Amino acid sequence: MATVVALLGIASSSALAAARTDCQPQAIRDLERLSPAGHAVYLAMRDKKQFLTFLTCEDVQLGLSTAVHESVHILTEQLNAYPLIGGGSVPRQHMVSRFYPPREIANKFNQHDNYVQTYLRRGAASSADDLMYLLDELNAYSHDLASATKLVDLHKRDGQVDHRAGLAALMAFLMQYVDVARERKTPTWEGLQRTEVKSLIATLWRQAESILVGSLPIRGFGGETYLTRLCERRNGDALGELLGGSPMSASVCGAIATAASPASAVAK
Repeated sequence: MATVVALLGIASSSALAAARTDCQPQAIRDLERLSPAGHAVYLAMRDKKQFLTFLTCEDVQLGLSTAVHESVHILTEQLNAYPLIGGGSVPRQHMVSRFYPPREIANKFNQHDNYVQTYLRRGAASSADDLMYLLDELNAYSHDLASATKLVDLHKRDGQVDHRAGLAALMAFLMQYVDVARERKTPTWEGLQRTEVKSLIATLWRQAESILVGSLPIRGFGGETYLTRLCERRNGDALGELLGGSPMSASVCGAIATAASPASAVAK
């Protein structure tokens, strides 16, 4: 689901099918030039048409980052592993599907928030029921923001899409999930301590943190509410214990405190 959910909110599937696609050849060349990591996702796709399905021309920056995001989901299923931005992948750990369902943290957030509704509401997405898919979304949003950050020059419209909000939200969800596990979900907390699970979470978290930090100089990328939450120390204590260090460094949180989004930004 992921970023395409936002697109479907403003256009029917039939409208998407009829959307302009004349920009696609040049867009792929721009992706290769500006975002080699995003282009690597395109190259990894066995069926390039699946990538192009999500690449519409009304906003090429959004179209490309969306195509990268959705393609990462497809590759994750094909590889049974999470593709990493720097190359390679980390295997999925199916044992985490036995952990408590992420939907149980929904009441810790604004129930009307788009990301809560999309990823934590019962019946909305697999990520609401299974940590393995919540991690899938975290990874896809890391790729999404990594590409969007490199493709800023392609954005021609007034205002800016909240590209950063999705990754910030998924990071906040994972942080809260681990906190609840330590507090009252003993079997899950014990499972999170397993070496292979801890390593997986550390890898995906540090990748996400790095991409998030890289996006902070860009104004109008959104996610301020979730960014603030990530830097509230009490929220990150459990994840910090799991990672063996603070999930968000002091220097990062200082930068987050100065990141601002203008009123013209729109939700993704």
